[in-house]
Amino acid sequence: MSLNQIKVTVEDINGKRCIVVESGITADRAEFLSRLLKHNGYEVALSNDDAGNYKIGVTDLLFNPVIDVYERRLLSFTNHKVTPAFWLQQSSDESIQQVSYWR
Repeated sequence: MSLNQIKVTVEDINGKRCIVVESGITADRAEFLSRLLKHNGYEVALSNDDAGNYKIGVTDLLFNPVIDVYERRLLSFTNHKVTPAFWLQQSSDESIQQVSYWR
């Protein structure tokens, strides 16, 4: 799920009911998101298909990546607020403190 889709998908991943965070991603991207979500206290489920594409989900059915990233609810590995650029791995700077998009 990219940050421009607000609707979440619920699926069974490895026998657990999950919100799909992203699907069709590489192993590196799956590892990054898995570490980030676990750091924020979410239980993560991963699956991969025969083509090597990964699907990552969280068991918290109230989780919405778009809302949690833009409301700055997630923390980076150095406990700074996660920005959209950090989530999308466009920037590795964890200390960027931008103005919230809404209050």
